[in-house]
Amino acid sequence: MTAQPVDSDLWAGLDATDEPQPTEPVWEEPIPLNGRRELPTFPAQVFPGWLGAFVKAVAEETQTPIDLPGSIALSVLAAAAGGRSVVHVRGSWREPTNLYVVCALPPANRKSAVFALLTDPLYEAEKKLQTTMAPAIVEAAMTARLAKEAADNAAAKAVKADGGKREQLIAEAVGLAQTAESVAVPVEPLLLADDSTSETVTSLIAEQGGRLAVMSAEGGIFDIIAGRYSGAPNMEVFLKGHAGDRLRVNRQTRREYIDHPALTIGLAVQPDVLRDIAKVKGFDGRGLLARFLYSMPRSLVGEREVITDPIPEDIAAVYESNVLALTLWLAEWTDPAVIQFSPEADKALITYQQRVEPQLAARGGALGHIANWAGKLAGAVARMAALLHLAEHLEGGHTKPVAEATMRAAITLGEYFTAHALGVFDVMGAEPTVGRARSVLELLRTQKWSEVSKRDLMVKLSRSEFPTVADLDPALNLLEEHGYIRAQLALRTGGRGRPPSPRYLIHPQLSEPAV
Repeated sequence: MTAQPVDSDLWAGLDATDEPQPTEPVWEEPIPLNGRRELPTFPAQVFPGWLGAFVKAVAEETQTPIDLPGSIALSVLAAAAGGRSVVHVRGSWREPTNLYVVCALPPANRKSAVFALLTDPLYEAEKKLQTTMAPAIVEAAMTARLAKEAADNAAAKAVKADGGKREQLIAEAVGLAQTAESVAVPVEPLLLADDSTSETVTSLIAEQGGRLAVMSAEGGIFDIIAGRYSGAPNMEVFLKGHAGDRLRVNRQTRREYIDHPALTIGLAVQPDVLRDIAKVKGFDGRGLLARFLYSMPRSLVGEREVITDPIPEDIAAVYESNVLALTLWLAEWTDPAVIQFSPEADKALITYQQRVEPQLAARGGALGHIANWAGKLAGAVARMAALLHLAEHLEGGHTKPVAEATMRAAITLGEYFTAHALGVFDVMGAEPTVGRARSVLELLRTQKWSEVSKRDLMVKLSRSEFPTVADLDPALNLLEEHGYIRAQLALRTGGRGRPPSPRYLIHPQLSEPAV
């Protein structure tokens, strides 16, 4: 076949711009590295009416951000239900209903006053449980004492006996000793502990049947975990107490196993505490920091009203009555009450999980740099859904499934805590990571690249600041999160050898001339 001549006139009016061009990426304005994120306000509307009304009234009277009473209220629900209820998500997936919550505010924000208003009903419930148990404790203690005395007397007689009576008296003494040993004296009920040592918390959880709440308007518990008194970090009970993993308690006379410990932590601390705990060796690596729900609201100091509306008496009375009712009802449970999801609630949770999962990707995921924390987010949402359900149904909550609306309320809380976790982890990693990110940013501005690989960056950056690629990754994650760069998939071209270096698109703003 003879080739047809090409009509040059056909192409005369065309140039390269007429060919299909790749779509340019759309870039939004990047977030300055030194700028604080705009964090959402605590969504108090997710609470049942009685609880939301009290939280708002406390915020009004104390002139504090609603995030503070809102976060503490959530930990109060967890203290009431933790260790006495679990939520069945699906299949073999169950979550306990205890939580670790910390709210960070600067000094002069009335943290102690708010804490007292929210936690007082828990202390009142503790007193009522102690009063109820007091007669049984006295009776058991007297029975144990008399049984021991009888065993001691029988042993003394056996020692002095001779002949055939000796063996009989020894057998009687042994039987009485076994009886005395079997008499269990109940411990005084305890719901709350303050800044106790790790060893004390472990012993208290064992004594209290696997449940305890550490509630404090200070951050001293972090110093204790870090080893202020022991000289070495001791976080075992705090790791296992959140997840419900089996905990071994070693005592002088015996060992005990707590099958499902449930520890609740509710704290109000200064922001500096969060900066300091990020530096403690092991806190992040072992996952302690990933177990907390963080709130870091904007301080209202300097903007507060002097004359405020007091908390209405009826709202305060309902709050106290309902917290008491929920706590005392669940305190009677030995096997935990099992909370179930409705099919609609489970579907809403599945949709949420499907939305969050891609964000956990180490490359390009919005939550990739806090994946340790965000990986526990679905479980935290399930726990909060169960707590909101129990607050709505103060007795018999286990007989009704969690509604879709309640699950969506818990998801709203999950989104709130996610936004604040991003802000808190910015603060925690500010010193090394932000400094390195600024170095990379300055290099990108200088080079005016449109895209770059990790390998190219490592060639240009100072090895004293970036000894390895692992030191570069957090800075790149932070720059991507702030919208300066975008990770691109590195595709293999086939064959052997080193894989392609990961590449990043660079915000056009960085190649513009300085103004």
